[in-house]
Amino acid sequence: MEPGASSAPAALVPPRLRAGDRVRVVSPASRPERSQVTRGAEILASWGLTVEIGQHAFDRFGHYLAGRDEDRLADVNDALRDPGVRAIIATTGGKGAYRIASGVDVAAARRDPKPLVGFSDITMLHLVLWQRCRLVGFHGPHAGWHEWYGSQVADALRCALMQPELVSVHQDPGELTAKVLVEGRATGALLGGNLDTIGRSVGWACPSFDGAILLIEDVDKHIGAMDRSLTQLLESGCLDGVRGVAVGQFIRSAEEGPGRWSIIDLLYDRLGPLGVPILGGLPIGHGAQPPTVPLGANATLDTATRTLTVEPGVR
Repeated sequence: MEPGASSAPAALVPPRLRAGDRVRVVSPASRPERSQVTRGAEILASWGLTVEIGQHAFDRFGHYLAGRDEDRLADVNDALRDPGVRAIIATTGGKGAYRIASGVDVAAARRDPKPLVGFSDITMLHLVLWQRCRLVGFHGPHAGWHEWYGSQVADALRCALMQPELVSVHQDPGELTAKVLVEGRATGALLGGNLDTIGRSVGWACPSFDGAILLIEDVDKHIGAMDRSLTQLLESGCLDGVRGVAVGQFIRSAEEGPGRWSIIDLLYDRLGPLGVPILGGLPIGHGAQPPTVPLGANATLDTATRTLTVEPGVR
């Protein structure tokens, strides 16, 4: 093996979707709004896809879960095991994917790779599938389609799933984290997603970020809570060898007042000592127009061009 070469197994890149393919919509976490899922299914169907709704997608258990753990897990695993299903799209995030992630049928995912689309709490499934079988997934909009999503959101999802093309995300100077910048250029697999979820995965579902670019975003979190998540990742050693950090949106995370740390202060304090390129202001996360970004695919973070470029997540 050449010096510096990785001994890690190759990523599992799923086949692209084609017109006529079946996609399964499931609820691994919270319960979605039925009208939003109807809207999302109509968009998917307009691309020539056959949309199937998981048996328990609209179940309710407690006040925030889409049914019992065993039922939500069954829907995910049924989709992974069905050879006719060519993609799995979560209806929404919320809470609950962490309760079923350890039971995901990794052997089925390895045997028949298919893209999983989702973000927020669905980050936990992406982490587990990467850790255990290196499956490439997508940080992208849920099938519970918000009425404020523009046509560019649908176009980005369609292209990411049906056309093996590079995905480029440019810094938005208007984003809260746009001032976070450590100059440089980094390459590696893009891994991560929701910061709070990544922090809670440490010790059981969190992969090593050695040789990778870490993607982080969050919503409605206090500075102290985000500090806790970042410190957990640092102290656990999960970030040892990380090559760069792509900072997405931190929605409703600003704190005002004299003597108060901002999210910018926190990110510099916790991540600056890593000594790797950091690019903030990327419009990835819980914003109004979320892009679709492959997770697990090779990426380049370039602060000179203020761009994150990711290789296709399908083949």
